[in-house]
Amino acid sequence: MPDPLITSAANPRLKAVMGLRRRRVREQSGQTLVEGYEEIALAIAAGVRPSVVFVCAELFSPAGRAGSQHLGHQSDLLDRLRGDGVELVGLSRAAYEKVAYREGPDGLLAVVDRLGGALADLSVDRPQHLTLVSQGVEKPGNLGAMLRTADAAGVDAVVAADPVTDWGNPNVVRASKGTVFAVPVAAASTVEVLEWIRRCEIRLVVTTPETDVLHTDVDYTGRVAVAVGSEKHGADGLLLGAATHRVRIPMRGKANSLNVAASAAIVLYEAVRQRGGR
Repeated sequence: MPDPLITSAANPRLKAVMGLRRRRVREQSGQTLVEGYEEIALAIAAGVRPSVVFVCAELFSPAGRAGSQHLGHQSDLLDRLRGDGVELVGLSRAAYEKVAYREGPDGLLAVVDRLGGALADLSVDRPQHLTLVSQGVEKPGNLGAMLRTADAAGVDAVVAADPVTDWGNPNVVRASKGTVFAVPVAAASTVEVLEWIRRCEIRLVVTTPETDVLHTDVDYTGRVAVAVGSEKHGADGLLLGAATHRVRIPMRGKANSLNVAASAAIVLYEAVRQRGGR
């Protein structure tokens, strides 16, 4: 492990790192932050090469928050990063805790290229192509949860229509447990997303409480996009108007809606069920 090289959060380099918490800085620099062993390991497995990794040796120790049970795996990861020529910069615990953005940090923080590509770059070659569209979703935790579901369900892509937050938001990365690196993602306006869906001959299934059709009553085989709307307003008229099917999830309690990430999971796994669970 590198010796601590930076001990003050006032260091200009660390100030630049902390700036990446802001969307404007991420967009200008083309970079974002990834914190945590699991998240960084998944990013590397997906082919991401960090420009720099900051390491707090104290948090790797048995007395540190990470605990000794992960020490060997983390050391293996550092050896791989070092072998790939990635710069490793040591931080004191005080300096690291200033730049860390989550509770209970394990001492690893990487700077990587900003996430997300163009719609045109998404592959739709598979006959059973499945995309998740999130329109206007605001909370990074919900986007991250949807990415974890998309990864588990074998979704081919996740597209943010009229995004309120960006894929590189560190809290999206954290909530996704790094699966944002495993699933192709893109962002565009709703108009652009609908044009892409039409051009690629993808059927569009939109969730809404304003329909009598249950989510289990439609066919999810073939090229399909499942779309969910924002937490507060749901899918807008433009998205609903373009839908091949509008579907609702049965609600038997007193609440009239589900969390948007839960809704996406329920409908996606109906698609998985219909496709034979493969």
